Amino acid sequence: MAKESGLGWTTCSVDDAAGTLRDIKNDVTNLQFATPRAVQDVTGIDKSAMERLLLLADFSITLNTVFNDAANRTHDVFKTVPSTSVARTTTLAVSGQTLTNEVLFTDYPLTRSDSGELTAAVPGVLADGTVPTWT
Repeated sequence: MAKESGLGWTTCSVDDAAGTLRDIKNDVTNLQFATPRAVQDVTGIDKSAMERLLLLADFSITLNTVFNDAANRTHDVFKTVPSTSVARTTTLAVSGQTLTNEVLFTDYPLTRSDSGELTAAVPGVLADGTVPTWT
């Protein structure tokens, strides 16, 4: 594998509330996502170091976006987060590697900075119990 930058994402898509996948990569300025595993501490009193078991897998994401209220763009996709309870297919792809998960977005917090930017940092978590897997 070659070392690469994070430039040139090919896919950053999220379902709208109706289940239609929308390409929002042009509105996403940066993102953070994680695929952690829970652990259980099973250290006995006979040990001098930690002993753990791997447990459930998880996925979380925060999409940092600029406000765009054009049809099928970020505001259209996320404005229903407060009023709907639907899992949304979220697909990320870079350098031929794709990560797709069913995500519950939990907030649509808009921020207007003192210099005038209108942005959002939209958090989401794994919805359906499917282990996050890169393909």
